[in-house]
Amino acid sequence: MEFFRIKKDVPFMRHALIFNIISALTFVAAVFFLLTRGLHLSIEFTGGTVMEVAYSQAADLEKIRGEVGKLGYRDVQVQSFGTSRDVMIRLPIQSGADGKQVTSAQQSDAVMTALKADAPDVQLRRVEFVGPQIGHELFTDGLLALTFVVVGIIIYLSFRFEWKFAVAGVIANLHDVVIILGFFAFFQWEFSLAVLAGVLAVLGYSVNESVVIFDRIRETFRKMRKATVQEVIDHAITTTMSRTIITHASTEMMVLSMFFFGGQTLHYFALALTVGILFGIYSSVFVAAALAMWFGVKREDLIKHGGKDDEPGVDRNDPNFGARV
Repeated sequence: MEFFRIKKDVPFMRHALIFNIISALTFVAAVFFLLTRGLHLSIEFTGGTVMEVAYSQAADLEKIRGEVGKLGYRDVQVQSFGTSRDVMIRLPIQSGADGKQVTSAQQSDAVMTALKADAPDVQLRRVEFVGPQIGHELFTDGLLALTFVVVGIIIYLSFRFEWKFAVAGVIANLHDVVIILGFFAFFQWEFSLAVLAGVLAVLGYSVNESVVIFDRIRETFRKMRKATVQEVIDHAITTTMSRTIITHASTEMMVLSMFFFGGQTLHYFALALTVGILFGIYSSVFVAAALAMWFGVKREDLIKHGGKDDEPGVDRNDPNFGARV
């Protein structure tokens, strides 16, 4: 479906070198902040205390965060689960005045005292301690999941297209992931399991955009046999602009809704998706497609001999040629 069509091809690849330099500088900056500042990991990775409390009526999460925050906890997480009356509170590991680690029992007692001062009917349902070892395992498993996704993308693109596109697509996807992580490292936004899920979602979202453009490049090579590689890529990207704008605008509306109205629980998840979607559009055009051009992709790489476009009597310059193949 197209709401509009751009009749004249936009010369994207004419400025590919400039945008690739910008991408490289942004990538290097993201890596620098990751190495120097690191990620601000949530208690799911660093360990802490998990409490489940129940109220007799709908809980005011912002008020609960304020009460717990008064106890000196910097990264407390408060969210509803199950019903609006059930609340989960995650507390980071904290040291006392003597330098010793505060136990889960001491943390839960202090929190319950603060909550009961405002709501005497609040009940403690469960207390658990998540050790740093478990958090380390979660972080390691998350990195393994990311690695498997990247390997799967390489294999998929290699079978679907050609190795030059596969390498270009993977570099573009890693570009998106590293820049998202760079944002979280620079601003010290909390990196949680939800954010990790958002990063993995961005990987799939970005590779889908790259596949759409790669598919259109392959079709354009069939239709425009005498065109240069740069002209083919420019035409392919231009013809996907309508689809790109409609798809990404619709997705971004949903993500921004979570960002503004989803509360603290979805805040950083939606933020990761927002950054990823914006850079995913950019990388599919100015990183993936441009790298494929620099790698020297050509018509022979994508069109198999002996196919319909090589049949005797087929005019490849026929405007209806693409519809038949």
